[in-house]
Amino acid sequence: MFQSRSFKTLAAVVAVAAAYVVGGKLGLRLANVNPSATVVWPPAGIALAAFLVIGYRVWPVILVAAFMVNLTTAGNAATSLGIATGNTLEAAVGAYLVNRFAHGGEVFDREENIFRFAILAGMSSTVVSATIGVTCLALSGFADWSQYGAIWSEWWMGDMIGILVVAPPLVLWSTRPVRLWTGRISEPAVLFLGLMLIGLGVFGGLIPSTATDYPLFLCIPFLLWAAFRFTQRQAATATMLLSGIAIWGTLYGFGPFIRQSPHQSILLLQAFTGLMSVMTLAVAALVKQHRQVEEDLRRLAVSDSLTGLANHRRFIEVLDEEVQRSQRTNRPFAVVMLDLDDLKSINDRHGHLVGNRALCRLAEILRASCRSIDTAARFGGDEFGMILVETETQAARGVAQRVCEQLAVEAEVPSLSASAGVAVYPRDGEGVDRLLQAADRGLYEMKNSNRGGTLVVRAALAGHAPSVHPSPDSIRG
Repeated sequence: MFQSRSFKTLAAVVAVAAAYVVGGKLGLRLANVNPSATVVWPPAGIALAAFLVIGYRVWPVILVAAFMVNLTTAGNAATSLGIATGNTLEAAVGAYLVNRFAHGGEVFDREENIFRFAILAGMSSTVVSATIGVTCLALSGFADWSQYGAIWSEWWMGDMIGILVVAPPLVLWSTRPVRLWTGRISEPAVLFLGLMLIGLGVFGGLIPSTATDYPLFLCIPFLLWAAFRFTQRQAATATMLLSGIAIWGTLYGFGPFIRQSPHQSILLLQAFTGLMSVMTLAVAALVKQHRQVEEDLRRLAVSDSLTGLANHRRFIEVLDEEVQRSQRTNRPFAVVMLDLDDLKSINDRHGHLVGNRALCRLAEILRASCRSIDTAARFGGDEFGMILVETETQAARGVAQRVCEQLAVEAEVPSLSASAGVAVYPRDGEGVDRLLQAADRGLYEMKNSNRGGTLVVRAALAGHAPSVHPSPDSIRG
C-alpha cells in the first residue's frame, strides 16, 4: 500500500511538472508587451490546483518547473529564479487564502466561496507574481521601467485568468471520484460540439465581422446548459474550452473584442473570460445546492427521522409497486408486521432516550435482515414492517423468527422482545389493505398468546392451519 501511494504521488508530481512546462510554453507564445508576460498564464492555475490538491509540499516541483520555463524563454538564471520564486509564492499564498477563507478543495461547492476564490486567489495572490516578476525583469534590464505598468497589468491579468479558468476544472476533476456519465452519451457530446461551433462562430471568424456585436450572447445558453444539466466539473470544463477558443480567436484578430488598440482588446477578452468562469461556476454551485436540498427533502419525506428506515408513506408506496409487479410476473411477496413489546413500560421505567434506543435496536436488526431489494419501515410508535420481495410464507416466517430471536438475545439492557405477523400476496389478500389486515391479525394473535416469552412463529401469523416452522437457515422463495 505504501509503495502504491508513493507511486501515485510520484506520478502526480511528474504530471504537474509536465503540465506546468507545457502550459508555460504555450502561454508565452501569446506574449504581447514582453516575452515573459502573456495574455493568459495557464501555469498559475496548474500551480494553485497542485497546492490545493497535493498540498504545500509540492512547492519544489513548481519552483523547478517555473525556473525551467523562464530560463528557456528569456532572461538569465538569476532573473528566471526570481520569477520562479514569485510564481511559487503566488500559488502558495493563493492556496493559503483559499484554505483559510474559502474551504480549500471544497471551494467550488458554494457560490460565496467561489466569489472569495476569485477575489483572494484570482485578484489578490496574483499581485505577488506580477510584482516580483516584473521587478526582476526591470532590474536585470529585460524590461524598461517605463513599461513597468503595462507589463505588470498584463502579467497580473494573465495569471488571474489562468487561475479563474484553469484551476477550477483541475481541482474538481482531481478531488472527486470520476464517474462515467450514466445517461445517454449524446447529450454531453451535443453540448461540447455545440459549444465549439458557437465559440468558433463568435470568436473564430465563422460569423461575418459585421455581425460580431451580438452573437456573443449565444455562448450563454450553452454554459447554462452545462451548469444545469451536468456537474460542476463539466461546467468548469466547458468554460475552459470556450475561453481557449475566445483567446485564440481574439489574438488572431477575430471576434467581438477586436479594437484598434491591442491592449484594449486583451483587457476586454480577459474581463469576459474571467467573469464567464466565475458566473458559470457560481450557477453550477447553486444548482448543486438545489439538487442536494431536493434530495434531502425527498429523503426526509420517505424516511423515519429516528431510525433511518422507510416511513409509513414510503412503505405503502413500495407495497403498491410490489402488488403491481406481482400482478405482472405472478411472483409472490411477503409482508411482515412487527411490534416492539412493552415499549410504554420501557419508556416509563428507563426514560424516552432508552425507549428511542430500543426502537433503533430493532431497526438495526431489520436493516441487517433485508436484502437490497427488500424494504424495512417504521410505521410509527412501536410498529415496524418489512416487504420481502419474491418470498413465500415459510421463508418469511424464518426471517421474522430470526429478527425476534436476534432481538431477544442482545446483551444490551433492557432486554427486548417483539411480536410478528406474516402475510403473503396474493394468497392472504389481493389488496394492500387486506394484506396488512392479515399480517396484523397474525401479529396481535402472537402478541396475545406469547407476551413476554420466546417467539414461536406459527401459522396463525397469517391466519392458516398450523405448520412446522422452518429452520433459521431457510432460503427465501
